[in-house]
Amino acid sequence: MSIYAPQTKVARNRRARTGRILGVLLLLGGAAVVGPQAFASDGPVDPVEIDSYTVASGETLWSIAAALTPAGRDVRDTIGEIQHLNSMSGSGLVAGQQIYLPVVD
Repeated sequence: MSIYAPQTKVARNRRARTGRILGVLLLLGGAAVVGPQAFASDGPVDPVEIDSYTVASGETLWSIAAALTPAGRDVRDTIGEIQHLNSMSGSGLVAGQQIYLPVVD
């Protein structure tokens, strides 16, 4: 003999509907978290032409960027481009280090 009440058709349907609703809500919640990352973009990016460069003794990021920067432009912008191309968090360079430089027209 069972201590539980017999399952009625209405109770089974209600439990199944509740399970389906919870499943759909779980999927929607996951899509809300993951979805935006799948389509995240900073917009179209133009390709950048680069050159490889070996740092000489005594050179600084400023001196390299100043030599590349055209007249009328800010050297700090060129430094930012070099740091971005090389994933640099600071401005320290070591003699013999290979870095990428943007080709300036």
